[in-house]
Amino acid sequence: MIKRSFILPGVLISLTVWGLLSLGFWQLDRADEKRAIESAINVAQSNPAQLVGEDEILAKEHYRVLLNGYFDTNKQFIYDNQIVKGNAGYYVLTPFVLNEKTAILVNRGFVPWHGKRGELVDIEIDSQPSTIEVGLIKPKQRIELKQQALGTVFPILIQSLDLDQLSQLSNYQIIPMLAQLDIKSNKGFFRQWKPFYGSVDKHLGYALQWFLMALVLSIIAIRLLIKNSRN
Repeated sequence: MIKRSFILPGVLISLTVWGLLSLGFWQLDRADEKRAIESAINVAQSNPAQLVGEDEILAKEHYRVLLNGYFDTNKQFIYDNQIVKGNAGYYVLTPFVLNEKTAILVNRGFVPWHGKRGELVDIEIDSQPSTIEVGLIKPKQRIELKQQALGTVFPILIQSLDLDQLSQLSNYQIIPMLAQLDIKSNKGFFRQWKPFYGSVDKHLGYALQWFLMALVLSIIAIRLLIKNSRN
């Protein structure tokens, strides 16, 4: 017979086990979501690059595409505080103009500072109309503790991708997508774009942890119940 003194601890243990199991199943659901995303990205990246218009760009995240336009060499941004292969440096972001008012920022690659922060490499680029191949990703804005005051003389040094602010500075409507210049292009700097790695394994690991905790707590509860019923 279960003693009345065990009822409250038993309820608390049961609720805790239920909570742990719920967290475990939630992590499994997250793993399924990430698996679906990975599958969609693999399909997107397996397709050959095709020419797209500006109205199609937002629907082409993770795709490789061809764009018609021209680089504006006079309105470039230096995206600072980047680390590549252990070297501190910056990305060169150049507006690729799709029409007179609309542009997309093209990441032309990484340049290390090599301890000379006051010296930029030659980032000028031909502004003749051309077709470029790029990979499209959604830009991630860094968390800023305070609003940074940006200069007005190009190239402008930036610490985050506030596209509204960069649109005002450049006088272009910048499409909220970042283009990574193809590594075979001769119009950029060091490029070794990291492929997308999902976190399916991470979610599965978390789910296993929650289930193991629920199992251990259940075993403890059963042993306490047996001990309680014998007394």
